[in-house]
Amino acid sequence: MMLDWQCPYPSNRSPIFAKNIVSTSQPLATESGISALRAGGNAVDAAIATAITLTVVEPNNNGIGSDAFAIIWDGNKLHGLNASGKSPEAWHPERFKKHDAMPQLGWDAVTVPGAVSAWVEMSEKFGVLPFEDLFSTAIHYAEKGFLVGPKTGYYWQYAEKRFHHPEFSSFRETFLPNGKAPPIGSLICLPDHATSLMKIAESKGESFYQGELAEAMVRESDQSGGVLSLDDLGLHRADWVDTLSQNLGAAALHEIPPNGQGLLALIAVGIVERFDLQQYPLDSVDAFHISIEATRLAFAIVERELADIQSMKIRPEDLISNDYLDRCASSIDQKAAKLLPTAIGTSEDTVYLSCADESGMMVSMIQSNYRGFGSGIVVPGTGISLQNRGNGFSLEKGHPNEVAGGKRPYHTIIPGFAMQNNRPAMSFGVMGGHMQAQGHLQMMIRVFLHQQNPQAASDAPRWYLQEDGILCLEKGFQPSVIQGLLDRGHQIKHDNPEHIFGGAQLICRLEDGYVAGSDHRKEGLASGF
Repeated sequence: MMLDWQCPYPSNRSPIFAKNIVSTSQPLATESGISALRAGGNAVDAAIATAITLTVVEPNNNGIGSDAFAIIWDGNKLHGLNASGKSPEAWHPERFKKHDAMPQLGWDAVTVPGAVSAWVEMSEKFGVLPFEDLFSTAIHYAEKGFLVGPKTGYYWQYAEKRFHHPEFSSFRETFLPNGKAPPIGSLICLPDHATSLMKIAESKGESFYQGELAEAMVRESDQSGGVLSLDDLGLHRADWVDTLSQNLGAAALHEIPPNGQGLLALIAVGIVERFDLQQYPLDSVDAFHISIEATRLAFAIVERELADIQSMKIRPEDLISNDYLDRCASSIDQKAAKLLPTAIGTSEDTVYLSCADESGMMVSMIQSNYRGFGSGIVVPGTGISLQNRGNGFSLEKGHPNEVAGGKRPYHTIIPGFAMQNNRPAMSFGVMGGHMQAQGHLQMMIRVFLHQQNPQAASDAPRWYLQEDGILCLEKGFQPSVIQGLLDRGHQIKHDNPEHIFGGAQLICRLEDGYVAGSDHRKEGLASGF
């Protein structure tokens, strides 16, 4: 039967209410998390099972070779996890002198993958189910196959052209059966992926960083001109960190400290807080203008300063101090745009998930290859597609984010978490390059300043600042608002592709349970019981 896969009508999804809930960008992965909860697991077990399944059923956006970050409310305290990997120790600026920009493809874009370490750390610290049990659904879909969804299938097609070079032959064998991306609705199996997941499950991650899979990665690197070493993999550690926070009304946004762009969201929220946006109607020209200008300014700041926290010249805390944010806010003209570019690199390819259980535990987690399928490197016989996070480094001499060995690059992916009255209020994220920080600001404003439910906040039309400073508006903005923004000097682009506006997943805490929203811009699903 031939079907038309277009969905031409606006979303009118309902918010989902439950005592145990999972919200993510792919329905099969959501069900994996729900199964973990029904088996007696907690929200952390559900998040890990979901994240592992996502590497199979949404491989264009994440994989075994991805990085990950998480924020966890354990019932009493927030915990941040930075599971992003460092660059190979053998990297140095001279290695990249032949390039005008950091490579996007090949081994010179590959940093140590951290996602597996996130699964291990989260399970050891908070999980209650056996680690290996969390892999069963993912292994099933990798072995027996899954039907490719409409969004996944659409973006999978880009891989045919992007990875046509002979150096990507292992990628093509793994992800392009018969030389083509699998059609929407077709069955695809990833048997090598299943085998690697089994080895990771059985060894509690040791195979990936110190054993057979680590040796396979290094062997392929050696044969292909890379410099990834067994020491690079074996010395990798995911770090538990305290979050940074910034108030907006009665709520506080919490983010992971750099090397991620959560700092950008905190700066923008801190600037907006100084204008008391509640005095303006929701979706008004004034409210949009102030939010957009705060974001422009925040981008300019992090472009200069953001890096591996060990390399930053200014402490992150100083960039969200009251004095600094007061000065930033005073520089904004409420009647005229300052067309600052936002050129710090972007990609829309990520998965985000949120889970919560009836004990009160909540998890905000994000995982990503970075650009599309990542570097294009798939380690033969393993199904491990390696990320291209090295592309996040700068080649500018003396910049805090200048490429070097043993260093974490600038990262776009950020999980968000909101607290209110010292209690958990919302676990959320907005996938998609540097839409993520912009999306965190927009979700915080809608939920905590205007009390929109998470589905309504997700469904609302979004704005997005391109790297060149041009303002992209999603369909749904009132003509009077568009004209008002033009009158203030914003350069506006219409008819934008839907994917640039990201994909949100949100769970809000209620008195006796939760309410969740899942973005209609993704295949996603919020479900619970």
